Amino acid sequence: MNQAEVTKLMSQLRIAVRPRHRNLKNIDGPEGRLAKLRKTVTALVKHERIELNYQRADEARGYAERLISDAIRHGDCHKPTMEMADYWLLEKQLVHKLFKVLVPRFEEYKVSATRMYKAPKEYPGWYRKRAVLELRGNPYPPLLPNQSNNRNLLHNVLMDEAKKDYRREKYAEIAAQIGTEAAVPGSGEQPKAV
Repeated sequence: MNQAEVTKLMSQLRIAVRPRHRNLKNIDGPEGRLAKLRKTVTALVKHERIELNYQRADEARGYAERLISDAIRHGDCHKPTMEMADYWLLEKQLVHKLFKVLVPRFEEYKVSATRMYKAPKEYPGWYRKRAVLELRGNPYPPLLPNQSNNRNLLHNVLMDEAKKDYRREKYAEIAAQIGTEAAVPGSGEQPKAV
Protein backbone atom coordinates (compact mmCIF):
# COMPACT_ATOMS: atom_id res chain seq x y z
CA MET A 1 0.00 0.00 0.00
CA ASN A 2 1.35 3.42 -0.84
CA GLN A 3 0.95 6.55 1.29
CA ALA A 4 -2.09 7.85 -0.64
CA GLU A 5 -4.06 4.68 0.02
CA VAL A 6 -3.17 4.66 3.72
CA THR A 7 -4.48 8.19 4.27
CA LYS A 8 -7.85 7.16 2.82
CA LEU A 9 -8.16 4.55 5.58
CA MET A 10 -7.62 7.04 8.42
CA SER A 11 -10.17 9.46 9.78
CA GLN A 12 -9.71 12.97 8.45
CA LEU A 13 -11.26 14.80 11.43
CA ARG A 14 -9.38 17.98 12.27
CA ILE A 15 -11.01 18.69 15.63
CA ALA A 16 -10.77 16.93 18.96
CA VAL A 17 -13.84 14.77 19.55
CA ARG A 18 -14.73 13.76 23.09
CA PRO A 19 -14.48 10.01 23.74
CA ARG A 20 -17.93 10.00 25.37
CA HIS A 21 -21.00 11.92 24.37
CA ARG A 22 -22.22 14.78 26.54
CA ASN A 23 -25.07 14.07 28.88
CA LEU A 24 -27.62 16.23 27.09
CA LYS A 25 -30.80 15.82 29.08
CA ASN A 26 -33.95 15.14 27.15
CA ILE A 27 -37.46 14.06 28.17
CA ASP A 28 -37.51 11.40 25.45
CA GLY A 29 -34.23 9.84 26.56
CA PRO A 30 -31.41 8.88 24.17
CA GLU A 31 -33.74 8.91 21.16
CA GLY A 32 -34.74 12.50 21.93
CA ARG A 33 -31.07 13.44 22.33
CA LEU A 34 -30.25 12.02 18.89
CA ALA A 35 -33.31 13.68 17.36
CA LYS A 36 -32.12 17.07 18.65
CA LEU A 37 -28.62 16.46 17.33
CA ARG A 38 -30.03 15.44 13.93
CA LYS A 39 -32.06 18.67 13.81
CA THR A 40 -28.94 20.65 14.73
CA VAL A 41 -26.76 19.03 12.04
CA THR A 42 -29.54 19.52 9.48
CA ALA A 43 -29.87 23.20 10.43
CA LEU A 44 -26.09 23.67 10.22
CA VAL A 45 -25.90 22.24 6.71
CA LYS A 46 -29.00 24.20 5.63
CA HIS A 47 -28.19 27.64 7.10
CA GLU A 48 -24.38 27.31 7.46
CA ARG A 49 -24.44 29.40 10.68
CA ILE A 50 -26.57 28.74 13.76
CA GLU A 51 -26.67 29.95 17.36
CA LEU A 52 -27.48 27.45 20.10
CA ASN A 53 -26.45 26.18 23.52
CA TYR A 54 -22.71 25.56 23.87
CA GLN A 55 -22.99 21.91 24.90
CA ARG A 56 -25.23 20.96 22.00
CA ALA A 57 -23.08 22.95 19.56
CA ASP A 58 -19.94 21.16 20.73
CA GLU A 59 -21.62 17.75 20.44
CA ALA A 60 -23.17 18.44 17.03
CA ARG A 61 -19.89 19.81 15.70
CA GLY A 62 -18.27 16.39 15.95
CA TYR A 63 -21.11 14.72 14.04
CA ALA A 64 -21.08 17.40 11.33
CA GLU A 65 -17.31 17.10 10.96
CA ARG A 66 -17.56 13.33 10.64
CA LEU A 67 -20.36 13.61 8.07
CA ILE A 68 -18.39 16.08 5.92
CA SER A 69 -15.14 14.14 6.34
CA ASP A 70 -16.71 10.87 5.19
CA ALA A 71 -18.45 12.63 2.30
CA ILE A 72 -15.08 14.02 1.16
CA ARG A 73 -13.27 10.73 1.62
CA HIS A 74 -15.76 8.30 0.04
CA GLY A 75 -18.01 10.41 -2.19
CA ASP A 76 -21.67 9.87 -3.01
CA CYS A 77 -21.19 6.39 -4.53
CA HIS A 78 -20.31 4.82 -1.17
CA LYS A 79 -23.39 3.17 0.34
CA PRO A 80 -22.52 3.58 4.07
CA THR A 81 -21.73 7.26 3.54
CA MET A 82 -25.04 7.81 1.77
CA GLU A 83 -26.87 6.01 4.59
CA MET A 84 -25.11 8.19 7.17
CA ALA A 85 -26.00 11.36 5.22
CA ASP A 86 -29.59 10.14 4.89
CA TYR A 87 -29.74 9.55 8.67
CA TRP A 88 -28.20 12.85 9.83
CA LEU A 89 -29.87 15.16 7.30
CA LEU A 90 -33.62 15.25 7.87
CA GLU A 91 -34.31 17.28 4.72
CA LYS A 92 -33.31 15.08 1.80
CA GLN A 93 -32.47 17.95 -0.59
CA LEU A 94 -29.57 18.77 1.76
CA VAL A 95 -27.87 15.48 0.80
CA HIS A 96 -27.42 17.02 -2.65
CA LYS A 97 -26.02 20.20 -1.06
CA LEU A 98 -23.61 18.14 1.03
CA PHE A 99 -22.08 16.32 -1.95
CA LYS A 100 -22.33 19.02 -4.64
CA VAL A 101 -21.64 22.21 -2.68
CA LEU A 102 -19.88 21.44 0.61
CA VAL A 103 -17.59 18.61 -0.48
CA PRO A 104 -15.94 20.66 -3.30
CA ARG A 105 -15.59 23.61 -0.89
CA PHE A 106 -13.84 21.60 1.83
CA GLU A 107 -11.83 19.17 -0.32
CA GLU A 108 -8.62 21.21 -0.22
CA TYR A 109 -9.02 22.53 3.36
CA LYS A 110 -6.25 21.69 5.80
CA VAL A 111 -8.32 22.89 8.79
CA SER A 112 -11.67 21.82 10.18
CA ALA A 113 -14.84 22.43 8.18
CA THR A 114 -16.67 24.01 11.13
CA ARG A 115 -15.86 26.91 13.39
CA MET A 116 -17.34 27.53 16.84
CA TYR A 117 -17.41 30.79 18.78
CA LYS A 118 -18.68 31.58 22.25
CA ALA A 119 -21.65 33.91 21.95
CA PRO A 120 -21.75 37.06 24.12
CA LYS A 121 -23.62 36.99 27.41
CA GLU A 122 -27.10 38.45 27.42
CA TYR A 123 -27.39 40.93 30.25
CA PRO A 124 -29.36 41.05 32.55
CA GLY A 125 -30.84 37.69 33.21
CA TRP A 126 -29.99 34.09 33.77
CA TYR A 127 -26.86 33.10 31.86
CA ARG A 128 -26.65 29.95 29.80
CA LYS A 129 -23.53 29.37 27.73
CA ARG A 130 -24.34 30.03 24.09
CA ALA A 131 -22.28 29.37 20.98
CA VAL A 132 -22.29 30.17 17.28
CA LEU A 133 -21.54 27.17 15.09
CA GLU A 134 -20.76 27.82 11.44
CA LEU A 135 -19.35 26.19 8.34
CA ARG A 136 -16.22 27.82 6.98
CA GLY A 137 -16.61 29.75 3.75
CA ASN A 138 -20.25 30.62 4.37
CA PRO A 139 -21.77 33.64 2.59
CA TYR A 140 -22.39 35.63 5.79
CA PRO A 141 -20.14 38.45 7.00
CA PRO A 142 -17.41 37.31 9.43
CA LEU A 143 -18.19 37.38 13.14
CA LEU A 144 -14.72 38.58 14.09
CA PRO A 145 -13.16 41.58 12.34
CA ASN A 146 -10.02 41.02 10.31
CA GLN A 147 -7.18 41.77 12.72
CA SER A 148 -4.38 41.43 10.20
CA ASN A 149 -2.44 44.65 9.78
CA ASN A 150 -1.37 44.83 6.16
CA ARG A 151 1.64 47.12 6.08
CA ASN A 152 1.55 47.42 2.28
CA LEU A 153 -1.78 49.23 2.07
CA LEU A 154 -1.39 52.83 0.89
CA HIS A 155 -2.70 54.50 4.04
CA ASN A 156 -0.44 52.33 6.25
CA VAL A 157 2.65 53.21 4.16
CA LEU A 158 1.80 56.92 4.32
CA MET A 159 1.22 56.77 8.09
CA ASP A 160 4.56 55.00 8.64
CA GLU A 161 6.42 57.65 6.63
CA ALA A 162 4.64 60.46 8.49
CA LYS A 163 5.65 58.87 11.83
CA LYS A 164 9.28 58.61 10.67
CA ASP A 165 9.33 62.29 9.59
CA TYR A 166 7.77 63.38 12.89
CA ARG A 167 10.33 61.39 14.90
CA ARG A 168 13.22 62.81 12.82
CA GLU A 169 12.03 66.36 13.53
CA LYS A 170 11.63 65.67 17.26
CA TYR A 171 15.08 64.04 17.50
CA ALA A 172 16.62 67.04 15.69
CA GLU A 173 14.92 69.43 18.15
CA ILE A 174 16.09 67.39 21.15
CA ALA A 175 19.65 67.24 19.77
CA ALA A 176 19.69 71.01 19.16
CA GLN A 177 18.33 71.65 22.65
CA ILE A 178 20.96 69.40 24.25
CA GLY A 179 23.69 71.09 22.18
CA THR A 180 22.69 74.60 23.33
CA GLU A 181 22.40 73.55 26.99
CA ALA A 182 25.86 71.96 26.93
CA ALA A 183 27.49 75.07 25.37
CA VAL A 184 25.95 77.73 27.68
CA PRO A 185 26.61 76.64 31.32
CA GLY A 186 30.19 75.45 31.30
CA SER A 187 31.53 76.72 27.99
CA GLY A 188 34.68 74.73 28.68
CA GLU A 189 36.21 77.07 31.38
CA GLN A 190 37.04 76.19 34.95
CA PRO A 191 35.41 78.28 37.72
CA LYS A 192 37.76 80.83 39.35
CA ALA A 193 38.78 80.33 42.94
CA VAL A 194 38.40 83.34 45.22
